[in-house]
Amino acid sequence: MTNNAHDFSLADELEATEDWDALDDSFESAEEFGYSADEDPEDTDPTVGAMELAERHALRRVASLRTELEDITEVEYRQLRLERVVLVGVWAGGTQADAENSLAELALLAETAGSEVLEAIYQRRQAPDPATYIGRGKVEALKEIVAATGADTVIADGELAPSQLRNLEDRTGVKVVDRTALILDIFAQHAKSREGQAQVELAQLNYMKQRLRGWGGNLSRQAGGRVAGGAGIGGRGPGETKIETDRRRINTKIAKLNRELKAMKGTRDTKRADRKRHQIPAVAIAGYTNAGKSSLLNRLTGAGVLVEDALFATLDPTTRRTTTEDGRVYTMSDTVGFVRHLPHQLVEAFRSTLEEVADADLVVHVVDGSHPDPEGQLAAVREVFAEIGAGDVPELVVINKSDIADPLVISRLLRAEPHSVAVSAKTGEGIEAAIKAVEHDLPRPGVEFSALVPYERGDLVNRIHQHGEIDHLEHTAEGTVVKGRANADLAGELAAYSA
Repeated sequence: MTNNAHDFSLADELEATEDWDALDDSFESAEEFGYSADEDPEDTDPTVGAMELAERHALRRVASLRTELEDITEVEYRQLRLERVVLVGVWAGGTQADAENSLAELALLAETAGSEVLEAIYQRRQAPDPATYIGRGKVEALKEIVAATGADTVIADGELAPSQLRNLEDRTGVKVVDRTALILDIFAQHAKSREGQAQVELAQLNYMKQRLRGWGGNLSRQAGGRVAGGAGIGGRGPGETKIETDRRRINTKIAKLNRELKAMKGTRDTKRADRKRHQIPAVAIAGYTNAGKSSLLNRLTGAGVLVEDALFATLDPTTRRTTTEDGRVYTMSDTVGFVRHLPHQLVEAFRSTLEEVADADLVVHVVDGSHPDPEGQLAAVREVFAEIGAGDVPELVVINKSDIADPLVISRLLRAEPHSVAVSAKTGEGIEAAIKAVEHDLPRPGVEFSALVPYERGDLVNRIHQHGEIDHLEHTAEGTVVKGRANADLAGELAAYSA
C-alpha cells in the first residue's frame, strides 16, 4: 500500500518560510492597503473636538444627488439634497467692496447652513424699500431668476420686517428668509450644550414671535367655548384668535427658558466667583467667526476642541487652565464668534456667555489676516464688545492665518494695531511670541514680600509659584527664603513669616 502523505519535518517547514521577509519587501508601502506606516489609528485616542467633527460630518448634504422623482426623502448614505437659494442684498452705504464682501459672507453663511447658492444680486438704494426690501422692478427680476434657476429659497442680506417677508414670498412664490433667521438656523445646528441649546431656542422664539403668520387666514380664526379639537380650554374667551393663542404660548415658553437660563447663569457665576476668589487671571479669546479662535486655543493649551473651516463651528464656550513660563496659573476661554450685524436676539440670549469676555482680565482678539476685509472684522467685533460692556478690557490683537495671508496686509494690520502679533495657528508660526505677549499682559501681583517659610509650609511656597512672582528663592537650614510679589490675601498669610 502506497502512502501519498509526505513525512512532516519541522526543519523543512522553517526553511520554507525564509523567503517571506523578501515577499514583504516587495510592497512599496503600507498605504497600498489603506494603513498608515506611521501609526495605527486604533492606538490614537481622538480628542473631543475630533469626535464632534466626525459626528457632524456623519450627516452631510451634497449638491450632486438627484433622483427621477425629485423626492428629497430618497437619500443615499444619509446624504440630503442641498437647499437651492438665491441671495439678494441692498447696498445702502459704504463702498462697493463692502457690499460685495457682505454678500460673500452671506453666501458662506448659506453654505454653512446646508444650502447651494445659485445666484446673488444686490441693488444700490438710499434705503431698503419698506414694502419689499428691494425695488419693485428688482422684485420682478428676482422672480425671473428664481424661475430660471429652479431655486426654492431667497435669502435677504438684512433683517426683514414681517410685511417685507410676506410681500416677497407672495411675489416670488418661494420661501424667503433673512440674515437673522439664517444665523439662528446655523446656531440651532451647532449648539451642543444644554445652555447653548436653550439660548438658541430663546433667540428663535423672540424672533418668531413678531413674525407669526397663517396661510389662508387660519391664524385669524377665533377659538373659544366648545370649539372642536379642545382648543377652547386654555383660551381667554371666545374673542381670542389662534395667532393670539400661539403668541401667548410662545411668551410662556420664553418665560420658562429665561428661568432655566437664570439658573444656569448662577452655576456659571459660581465658577467665575471661585476663580476670582483665588485671584486666577482670566483670558478670553474672542473675535470674528472662523478667524481661528478654537485652533488658537488648541495651540496654546492643547484643549482638543472642535475645529472646522466653517462659520460658527463652535458655540459653547470652553475654558482651560494653563500656566505661564514662571509657573503662574491662569485660565483661557474660547467664546462664540461674532459677525457683522449679529442679531440682537442672539446678543441678548448669549449675554451670560458673552460676560466671560466682559469679566476677563485680557481679551485676545483674533482676526483673520487672509480675509478680504480684516479691518471690518475688527470694527464689527469691537462694536459687540461695546454692547456687552467689554470695551475697556485690555486687548491683544492676534492676526491669524499668516501662512496664507498677504504679507502686505499683515504689515498694514501690525502698523494699525500697535499691540498686536501675527501667528499661524495651523503651522505654529508666531505662537511663542503670542504666548509671551499674553503672559506680559496678565495682571501682576502688587504686594511685595520677604518671608522665611518653614519647610512644613510647602503649600505656601507652591501657592507663591502659582499665584505670585518670585524674585529670589533660597533654601536654608531654617526654611525657604522667598522674596517677590503676591496678591493681598497671600501676602497677608506670608506676613507671619516675614524675614
